[in-house]
Amino acid sequence: MLTLHGECWVITDAAAGNQRQALALAEHLQLPRRHLLLEPRAPWSWLAPRLTVGGRLALPPAQRAWFAPPWPAVAIGCGRAAALFTRLLRPLTGGRCHTVQILDPRLDPALWDTVVAPRHDALHGANVLTTLGSLNTVDDEWLADGRDACPQFEELPQPRVGVLLGGPRRGIALDADYAAALGRHLLERWRAEGGSLLVIGSRRTPATLIEALRPLLADVPGLLWAGADDGRNPFPGVLGWADRLVVTPDSVNMLSEACAVGCPVLTFIRAPLPPKIARFHQTLRDAGLLHDIDAPGTAPQPPLRETARVAALVRARIEASMARVNLQP
Repeated sequence: MLTLHGECWVITDAAAGNQRQALALAEHLQLPRRHLLLEPRAPWSWLAPRLTVGGRLALPPAQRAWFAPPWPAVAIGCGRAAALFTRLLRPLTGGRCHTVQILDPRLDPALWDTVVAPRHDALHGANVLTTLGSLNTVDDEWLADGRDACPQFEELPQPRVGVLLGGPRRGIALDADYAAALGRHLLERWRAEGGSLLVIGSRRTPATLIEALRPLLADVPGLLWAGADDGRNPFPGVLGWADRLVVTPDSVNMLSEACAVGCPVLTFIRAPLPPKIARFHQTLRDAGLLHDIDAPGTAPQPPLRETARVAALVRARIEASMARVNLQP
């Protein structure tokens, strides 16, 4: 095994899900890291990663100094905006930077050295690594750290049910009506089983969803976390202590993180899902990793943990490309 040298740039926009995936992969490569939050201006932002004319002029002036030599040995991008800059790095470095793009860039994957895409993207190519879900940092050590950070959850009655709330997206309405129906399902099972509910929102969770759930769950042991006003984000602790997880159907990242825990994962769907995310749900169901909200049983399930496997494959590809570069006259 070669020792990897040089710096790894992690390139993302402000989307938390993109950041988590790219940083999770970079962590496994064990290289010095810089996280560049790059957001191109129009018209590049409209056409990324297709429009490359103008190069660094795509960036606002304050960000141009970040995207400049010395260039990294490895660059990992996640999301469409990042794909513009990982694509630019190949010609800028004469092929000496190994470019990794997470998620379908919607262009020929051969424009990057390695592309990592979930199965439901249906992307194929000699340099494409396929995952079932999204990359994340959830493993036994991460979950133990989450439990250590939230020891108060141990005192809650079992089963401890974590409820992860996302937000609306095209084709998926998460509104007050959805929240009321979700709350009724949660309450019905709590009355039958007892236990506690640990409900947490995300950046995308609308206030209407939280406010519809708050009065319904007021008498249930646990918590409802809606943002910084409620204190530190307890997400790692909720996953660490959960006996069961209920996840809204909108987020591939949240569902993947939940399935990495090893407890039963349930979801609540009121209407047909958009085709792409429906394929993802079906893949999880076929693997026995995702169930309807009223599914019985609380047996542990094998955790979905793909980051270490993908990182080993990426590392092998980087080593092979380093060897080719070193052999060049």
